[in-house]
Amino acid sequence: MNRAADSMASVSPLASDLSDLQIRASLSRESACRWLRCEDEVLPELLSAARAAKERFKPRVITYSRKVFIPLTNLCRDYCGYCIFRRDPGSPGAHTMTPDEVLEVVRNSEKLGCTEALFSLGDKPELLFPEMRETLQRLGYKSTLHYLEAMCELVLRETTLLPHPNPGLMSAEWIRRLAVVSPSMGLMLETTNADLLRSGAAHDNAPDKLPAKRLHTIEDAGKQGVPFTTGLLIGIGETIEDRVDTLLAIRELHERYGHIQEVIVQNFRAKPGIPMANWPEPSLGDMLRTVAVARLLMPRVNIQAPPNLSAPYYEDLLDAGINDWGGVSPLTPDFINPEKPWPHLDQLRDRTEAKGFKLEARLPVYPEFLRGISQKKSLLADRLSAAADGQGYARRAA
Repeated sequence: MNRAADSMASVSPLASDLSDLQIRASLSRESACRWLRCEDEVLPELLSAARAAKERFKPRVITYSRKVFIPLTNLCRDYCGYCIFRRDPGSPGAHTMTPDEVLEVVRNSEKLGCTEALFSLGDKPELLFPEMRETLQRLGYKSTLHYLEAMCELVLRETTLLPHPNPGLMSAEWIRRLAVVSPSMGLMLETTNADLLRSGAAHDNAPDKLPAKRLHTIEDAGKQGVPFTTGLLIGIGETIEDRVDTLLAIRELHERYGHIQEVIVQNFRAKPGIPMANWPEPSLGDMLRTVAVARLLMPRVNIQAPPNLSAPYYEDLLDAGINDWGGVSPLTPDFINPEKPWPHLDQLRDRTEAKGFKLEARLPVYPEFLRGISQKKSLLADRLSAAADGQGYARRAA
């Protein structure tokens, strides 16, 4: 069979997948895997279906969160092969922020119209490092999570920003406690492939990246109805099937509990100084396929992809069905990918509008998840009421 005939043979089942989407709610696992492997010639069909699904879900609008990035501590007991954020005590750049430093950064961001205080930190560093235990004792806290809880409350009480913590694995009790001082929280699932914990793989010597543990945390958040952000990281050694299984695991938890407010599709970016510095990066085509498949697997879930990690052509992601850019900061860098600056918000708006959409600033919690929190009598509910407009977006203009 010649190349043209081969191409036609491959298009036929894919076209059938899209036709079946008119009947079924979403793609099957087999179809999703096929689409992730599709040839460039049929990629426009996939993108068209994904963008149409996005428009049925949230027509004409793309959101983002105007945030400040707070790296509460970059000490971490996990040694992921792709991470440049983490540090050991005493290594250059190792730092745990003081309460005064947290407030200074947040108040500066308040002047720039930010509404989200994104807390990123290493996973329970005190379990590995006595230096962190000493720091926590000096600050007056028993653990990193106790300190995080106090800093979220500090931001909530002293400023107009809303905290969104990403502390790693959490017990059900800690999810309950943090939900009192933050309207949403997050934990990237990254992958369901536990083989990536083997020696030399991306999660070698990263015990907190065991997929079963991360799924358990996400499920515990669902049992408590906590609006939760999660997602997958592509290009770290996983297979096409792994990507689909990760998305399906997230979908299954959302179908059971209805709490997944956002699914992030994030692409690995190589950088000097990490074990995976020479690892190949996913292409823009990989990202487009993965985002589009995520949209078709979860047609009524918010799908996000970071614009700075797909620059300079990040607006192409709008064709794949995302409806959100995630957090973008006018003040602080992306401490996880510091070599990839955020786009200027004016540029983000211009590129979004050039694709036919309106850019709206949201809060760290999505509008459709606001009601369950705002109905409770609490400081958090009061802060949310003051921050949200009539549609549940941020009161401050995009």
